[in-house]
Amino acid sequence: MTIDKDTAWATVAVTGATGKQGGATARRLLAAGRPVRALVRDGNAPAAVALAEAGAELAVADFDDPSGLAPALDGAGALFAVPPVAYGPAGGDEELEFARGRALVDAAAAVGIRQVVFTGVASTTGAAFAAPGKRRVERYLHERIPLVTVLRPVRFMTNYLAGPGLGLDGVVDGVHRHLFTPNAPLQVIALEDIAEFAALAFEQPDRFAGRTLELAGDDLTPVEAAAAISAATGIAVRYEQVTHDEAAALNPEWAEVRRQWDAGHRWHADIEALRVIHPGLRTLSDWLAESGAAALRARLLGAP
Repeated sequence: MTIDKDTAWATVAVTGATGKQGGATARRLLAAGRPVRALVRDGNAPAAVALAEAGAELAVADFDDPSGLAPALDGAGALFAVPPVAYGPAGGDEELEFARGRALVDAAAAVGIRQVVFTGVASTTGAAFAAPGKRRVERYLHERIPLVTVLRPVRFMTNYLAGPGLGLDGVVDGVHRHLFTPNAPLQVIALEDIAEFAALAFEQPDRFAGRTLELAGDDLTPVEAAAAISAATGIAVRYEQVTHDEAAALNPEWAEVRRQWDAGHRWHADIEALRVIHPGLRTLSDWLAESGAAALRARLLGAP
């Protein structure tokens, strides 16, 4: 398929631009000189102001008010889509998540956007992290938009920076607690690399349209990752897997993920194949050396 030059360098609208993946992608595109329109709920929020200062055009829009999505997208030629996760009393709300994604897709189609890069959640061989709402949005995108690239990233390396509020993840009192089996490989990825694959898809739509990429950059075990963090930060960190009962008390869905993970249903990105596409793909050690260790020290010690 041959893509015209106007499509390849049109303005990219970015949802979730004040968040992790959207923010990283917006900054990567701006650094390359690509026009970016950041869709934000509050144009006065510090993250939105920072994007505007970096050169992004701001457009106020809300997924729960679909009437404002088409005006916010009008004039853009491409879209980076990160529909917000939806939660209800019983946990993840598939219907609301799909409704938000469908509204965004319909708005993009209505204003003539031809290329969408959609980021969701990596797949496993079982039901762990099944993300049914996101999978439905993926299928709907293929029905409505001509040029679709789907990115499915695994766990973010920046999750190690999480605070104690969730009851797992992050490092608290020298312990990283999570659902994952201690001595089985766990794939992780840097946000900057998700942004890199998105930028490649926008720059080369004829190469990436129609493709689904499972994204990861490293696959250390949680125990190995804790050792790498200890070495990089100079702060002793150990890994501890939460029990099934502890996971169930936090969230019944997490207990099921833990059970599936222990049964061997894992993420399966082909890291070496991804490195052929993007040779600069970061390992955990790369991320720690680049920014992660300093950020972890600042959070854990309260100083650089």
